[in-house]
Amino acid sequence: MDSRTMFVLFWMLLSSTSSGIKLDGNGYVDIVIAISSRVPEDNTLINKIKDMVSEGSLYLYAALDKKVYFKQATILVPPQWNSTAFTKARTESYGKAKIIIDKANPAYGDEPYTNQYGECGAEGQYIHFTPNFIRDTTLIKPYGSKGKVFVHEWAHLRWGVYDEYSGEKPFYYSNGNIEATRCSKNIDGQLSDVTTGSPCRTDPQTSLPTKSCKFFPNKYQNAQSSIMFIPSLDSVTTFCRENEHNYEAPNLQNKKCNKATWTVIFEDSVDKDALRSLKPLQSSPPAPAFKVVQRMHRVVCLVLDVSGSMQGSRILRLQQAATHFLQNIIEDQASVAMVTFSTDASTLSPLTRIDSDTTRERLVTLLPKTASGSTYICKGLNLGLQVLNKDNGDVIGDEIIFLTDGEASDNLNSCVPSAINSGAVIHTIALGNKADKALREMAYKTGNGHLASDDILSNQLLNGFSSLTVPTGDQTKEPVQLDSVGAKTSDWFNGTVPVDQTVGTRTSFTITYETSLPNIYITSPSGSIYDQMRMRHDESTKTVTLKVPGIAETGDWKYSIKSPKLQSLTVTATSQAARADVPPIIVKANMDQKFNDGTKPMTVYAEVSQNYKPVINAEVWATLEPDSGSAETLQLLDNGAGTDAFKDDGVYSRYFTKMKNGRSSLKVRVKNQGGQTRFTLQKRGGAPYVPGYVVDGNYDTLKLNPSKPPVLAELFVIGSFTRTATGESFEVVLKSTTPPNFPPNRITDLSAEIQEDTVLLSWTAPGEDLDQGTAKYYKIMWSFDLKMLRFNFSNAHEVNISAISPQEAGSVEQHSFNLGFPIQNGTTLFFAVQSEDKELVKSEISNIAQASKILPLSQPTGVLEIDLKLVVIAVAVCLATVVIIAIIGITIWALTPRKTA
Repeated sequence: MDSRTMFVLFWMLLSSTSSGIKLDGNGYVDIVIAISSRVPEDNTLINKIKDMVSEGSLYLYAALDKKVYFKQATILVPPQWNSTAFTKARTESYGKAKIIIDKANPAYGDEPYTNQYGECGAEGQYIHFTPNFIRDTTLIKPYGSKGKVFVHEWAHLRWGVYDEYSGEKPFYYSNGNIEATRCSKNIDGQLSDVTTGSPCRTDPQTSLPTKSCKFFPNKYQNAQSSIMFIPSLDSVTTFCRENEHNYEAPNLQNKKCNKATWTVIFEDSVDKDALRSLKPLQSSPPAPAFKVVQRMHRVVCLVLDVSGSMQGSRILRLQQAATHFLQNIIEDQASVAMVTFSTDASTLSPLTRIDSDTTRERLVTLLPKTASGSTYICKGLNLGLQVLNKDNGDVIGDEIIFLTDGEASDNLNSCVPSAINSGAVIHTIALGNKADKALREMAYKTGNGHLASDDILSNQLLNGFSSLTVPTGDQTKEPVQLDSVGAKTSDWFNGTVPVDQTVGTRTSFTITYETSLPNIYITSPSGSIYDQMRMRHDESTKTVTLKVPGIAETGDWKYSIKSPKLQSLTVTATSQAARADVPPIIVKANMDQKFNDGTKPMTVYAEVSQNYKPVINAEVWATLEPDSGSAETLQLLDNGAGTDAFKDDGVYSRYFTKMKNGRSSLKVRVKNQGGQTRFTLQKRGGAPYVPGYVVDGNYDTLKLNPSKPPVLAELFVIGSFTRTATGESFEVVLKSTTPPNFPPNRITDLSAEIQEDTVLLSWTAPGEDLDQGTAKYYKIMWSFDLKMLRFNFSNAHEVNISAISPQEAGSVEQHSFNLGFPIQNGTTLFFAVQSEDKELVKSEISNIAQASKILPLSQPTGVLEIDLKLVVIAVAVCLATVVIIAIIGITIWALTPRKTA
């Protein structure tokens, strides 16, 4: 069996048994709902969560033709909650949970939302509920039942669909009429000014309703869809299908997917194959099963390879990385043990509580200094599990950090399956390109997997150790890597590490060298100079550490390092939050796939935020380094084009197309871009809030819901800052020896505007290969009928663009066209663009943009709707007046004396 076949089989195995949510028959299992450690203890919250999931299971069962339901869920409570009813967490963690319960995102308040930034049909990152939303029954009226809201957010998370309402464009023109953005159009209601309760007025510039105008649905109606528009209506029980989908509505579902929600679920989602093959249940599903688990203080065993291939620079780098982990990363009160293995395995230290810096330094002195022998992985793994077992008789929830550089000398089938099933979390770090593939399986199923090449300057080994933290939801207690850089020099190595106002406690600088101790000077922002007399030097590990006392000064810290000879030097700076109530700026880096065969592109993501607030206008670079060969560097963008789903949401991304066979590591570096970086409170989507309902079909029976409380947040001015983050490693095994040829990326931000008889189109230029390079040609089509563009693009009307040549990817394209006929008032036109590269490979059709020509009203404002009641009253008054006048006239005529003949 060749290596490619083995890889495919291995990939299929991982895909079918990976950690995370799965379908077990008709039921979803392994759903982890994690409560942040910032949430005070409240056992009633656990019961409320169970009620929400149980109720949601019945709604989900009804919404998808009785095919699926929630079968099993695990609730992970914070470490500080006290109860004997909680069992030990196994591999569940807050960092990997798909549903989190935490304090509010400042942009959303108590409104639930799903963090999703992948393409249509891609799974989201997590659903965020606040404790108040779970507990507060008064929020049922404006949002709907908790179970139905859960299903709404579940559709975002699991199936990658988007909202069918729009906060930005709540109304649009259709055939000359104003429509509320919704799906389906069968949902009836009225437009009303939410501030006055009177009929809506129009904006003279857009001829659409003003911002205070809202759509009030009829409380009682027959429309059954859609949950993605308004789950709070009792009649709504399912999702929009193709025969009722509103393609004209300017919502995210149409912009991102351009198809019905039902179609995405059954044709594009992660569950598409299972959903098509599953048969409906014959009776109502059973109630979900729940586990309530808790992860206490960390219990970690370092299992370190000291076989012969680790001699020389590798054993030194192991010492340096482990030293940094023990000194700066592992938390206080955690327990740490150390095991080494080669031909045999031995215990360097039993489990030891981290209770002081003295304990940390004592563990550092025990790190291995020599290497020899063979690579018996199972001996090391089994001894590590035995050491962990000694504290309480099991290894459930305990962690192993397993480092090796070679292929196993023993049969891994004798230890890997049992290790995976032990309940321990196993993180792996592969040093070099020969580390055994079985390590990936352990990491993929239980923990994290990282790769470190032999390039010392990349600092990958130390970064890999630094990334092995266990988040609890309280980011103020977690280490943040400010910077990690390297240089090979025989002269000065100078640099700057900004300490911004969100960090400052436990700030440290770790300097490593190869052979000869350099002269090191670190200068604080106020000018205080720290020389080596104020630093700790460990000659055996060739590591120098400065721990800044107290809270480090805010500003630029400068280091100057003079090397006595040509050697590699690295500098790593870490810190933690300066205040217990202000989380630091953080970066999360990941690839959208862990395995790839070259048939589809990969995407690099970096999410930069502070307490859920996006950090925008930053400069973000990703380095993708293979286990052999040169690294690829990409600038990640947050421009809302190409693979970037939304502009200014703090998620920076880019396609990765230059894939090479083998494993690669991911490192992301972020810094302030020319002082332009800032926070934003961008709100996108969220559970739809309904301002009220029409009970009996007229304004007198308009029932208003409580207004949403204003969203307030303290925004810091972001000064100079840097961050680095390490993502998990990924692997590529190309099916073909020919490099993959990808088309230009789909244009997702096409917009249209009609100015008199001229159409103005704008979009972000795609590339030759996805979002890189320059496309060769554009094809622009238009139609009076949206479905013509959607289903029959080539037969629509083509715009003459012979004079237009595509610009470089990422450029703003703005072009105006005359369609050759006068555009009448009330006309709505639809436009779409397709790109081609030099090989005539075509992109997907862009999002469909629509534009209406509506002449401004002659009056500054106008009433959008005429109240029928007022009309009736006016008519009645007129008729009454006529009757009274007639009566008076007849009476006068009757009483007037008449001449007789």
